[in-house]
Amino acid sequence: MYEKKYQRRVALINDITGFGRCSTTVTLPILSAMKLQTCVVPTALLSVHTAYPSYVFCDFTSHMEAYINNWKQYNIEFDGIFTGFLGSVEQIDLVEAFFKSFTKKNTKVIVDPVMGDHGHIYPSYTPKMCQRIKQLLPLADVITPNLTEACELAQKSYVTLSEQFLHEDLSGIYQLVQQIGQMGPKVVILTGLSQKDEISNLIYTKQPIPSFEMVTTKRVGADRCGTGDIFASVLSGALIQGFDVKEAVMLAANFVCQSLELTQQLHINPKEGLCFEEFLGDLSKRIPTGIAGGDDIGAS
Repeated sequence: MYEKKYQRRVALINDITGFGRCSTTVTLPILSAMKLQTCVVPTALLSVHTAYPSYVFCDFTSHMEAYINNWKQYNIEFDGIFTGFLGSVEQIDLVEAFFKSFTKKNTKVIVDPVMGDHGHIYPSYTPKMCQRIKQLLPLADVITPNLTEACELAQKSYVTLSEQFLHEDLSGIYQLVQQIGQMGPKVVILTGLSQKDEISNLIYTKQPIPSFEMVTTKRVGADRCGTGDIFASVLSGALIQGFDVKEAVMLAANFVCQSLELTQQLHINPKEGLCFEEFLGDLSKRIPTGIAGGDDIGAS
């Protein structure tokens, strides 16, 4: 009997940064290498990322509603929706509406709440935006905050929790992800927890029973821009392609570690991100060609 196959499709809602290996500039090639048709909804256009002292920033908010409505005309459907940097309160409302319009029974929704890092919220994220981003959480299957973002969402002390983690006290971290889980997402993945020579990612799953699992890899060199974007991109691609959560986290963590090792060897400026391009072929080999069975959600 003929077995129907199709290519899975993902909507990527994120900014486009021309130089610096972050946001759509890394996510699009990664998701494509993972054999996903990737459809971009831009939130902003930047010349370089915001770790540079000056940059050109073009806000796409005023165009997003018409852009998205045009997609609705063609009845486009998605196996996954992945969101990253949002540039205004209005964009949060637009993304919430996008989720409600385009999420079907089997659509996987992953929210990366790109708000800050190392205990500091990015200048572009106002207190109102940090509060309103919470309205996306009940619509998300998976959310991937770093410790800074998780503390902002739960209104907890970053300094206190990072110190506790350094001293191997996980009680506060567990309470933190549980509190975020109560805001709606099915799975919370607390990313980039740094301790000595290791980087860990804590998985909190609410169903069928609440559970915690830590995935740890070796720490490679100093912090680099775009690392979280690459991790979240590989994770999202794996989840949309049917990997279970732990498998997806391990794949993403190992891909980042591998990319960091080469980047260190090449003495790349930390602001220029990771040399992930060298390993896209290896990543692609992990994904089977064509997805069998089920309705053809890719049909327009």
